[in-house]
Amino acid sequence: MSRLVAVSNRVAGPKRARTAGGLTVGVLAALRKHGGMWFGWSGKILERNDGEVQLVSSGGVDFATIDINKQDCDAYYNGFSNNTLWPLFHSLLGFFSYNRTEYDAYRRVNELFARRLASLLTPDDVIWVHDYHLLFLAFELRRIGVTQPIGFFLHVPFPGFDVLRALPGHDEILKALAAYDVVGVQTRRDLRALHDCFKQPEVGGAVRKGSVEAFGRRFFTEAFPIGIDVDECRSLAEKNLEHPRVQRLANRLGRRKLMIGIDRLDYSKGLLLRFRAVESLLDNYPETRGEVVFMQIAPPTRAGVRTYQEIRHELERAAGNINGHHTDIDWVPIRYLNRAYDRGVVMALMRTARVGLVTPIRDGMNLVAKEYLASQNADDPGVLVLSRLCGAAEELKLSILINPYDQRAVADGIATALKMPLEERRERHRTMVAVLARDDVHRWSRRFIEALHGVRAQATPAASTIRRKRR
Repeated sequence: MSRLVAVSNRVAGPKRARTAGGLTVGVLAALRKHGGMWFGWSGKILERNDGEVQLVSSGGVDFATIDINKQDCDAYYNGFSNNTLWPLFHSLLGFFSYNRTEYDAYRRVNELFARRLASLLTPDDVIWVHDYHLLFLAFELRRIGVTQPIGFFLHVPFPGFDVLRALPGHDEILKALAAYDVVGVQTRRDLRALHDCFKQPEVGGAVRKGSVEAFGRRFFTEAFPIGIDVDECRSLAEKNLEHPRVQRLANRLGRRKLMIGIDRLDYSKGLLLRFRAVESLLDNYPETRGEVVFMQIAPPTRAGVRTYQEIRHELERAAGNINGHHTDIDWVPIRYLNRAYDRGVVMALMRTARVGLVTPIRDGMNLVAKEYLASQNADDPGVLVLSRLCGAAEELKLSILINPYDQRAVADGIATALKMPLEERRERHRTMVAVLARDDVHRWSRRFIEALHGVRAQATPAASTIRRKRR
């Protein structure tokens, strides 16, 4: 059996991996099954030169990490990855910016990953690269002679061509993707957008059944919606119900119903719109005043990017204004927590909530929506209010689907969720959890790896023939 090599921007080391979820669960399960290595950035920054590979083995998996120099790291990560690619791929051009120096740093870090990784590879390896930070990794690996099968999975949405071409040199992104043997996306919508980009006359690609031919190569494409470990989520929720933090919340809630949102602090999550929708609920459904509490947990992220600092301040002001208008002596409607909590505690908090609010304005999948459903008590489940604009909406059709830009419609959806009869809640929950259990995170990783094993290294000229264009 070939060894699996997973590559991502950050590596969940042995200690962090024991409590992480989502991607980490699926990748680690696959690595342990096949025997393999997880390669990526350690999270450490050096003042000048880049670090050598550091290798730690645990549970049959090798964790290989490198350090990155300060100048390149800031421009690669905070700069091109998160100021350019993140808003571009989420079709949020109002947050998009481009800087040639940052692009060059992004290319250098991808080259660094390729050089360090190539020295660790064996002939029978298959390589599975994750997400938008490493679009050029296969391109660089091919340039230095790596011929093993390489797959790429994009965790965020893939934009339409009219959005993608806002990026100077967008054709280089498409050329880089063509260096992979398998390119996977979250949804059928993303797959259509990917195909449409390659079919543009200026690109000249051809889309065949299950594959794309472009830039002298043929590669396999498919939608692989990422799932969760349903049993793990349920178990964590049940085990942590007696946690002191969860118990304190339950005692303070009393008879009141909890509504909960769990998100990274990011503009794509639509948090300010969500706060305003809760305000609309209180304004238009007076019976909810004093009867519901909305808790938003939003851990800080990308502290070096000014946009994220501004979001935090906007949410603090909005929560203060809404609470100032509606708070009573014994009731505060919004609890905004700008910090991270243990995964088990979060699962138990979600189980406690009558309504889960997952209302991003754009999202590749959104695993919180799935985790909320998995964490629920099947005998008395809560209701998921879900944005139509995230990938999870394609699978979770029995949630209350809303447009996050329509604050009154979101408020109406919340009111419907709060009033929903028990039998209807049970039926919706039963049906959607069955979908989650069938298409779980293990099936996601298994399908992708099977596709990767089914692809033989291309005999046609690889990315080494693609000249790097200077603009």
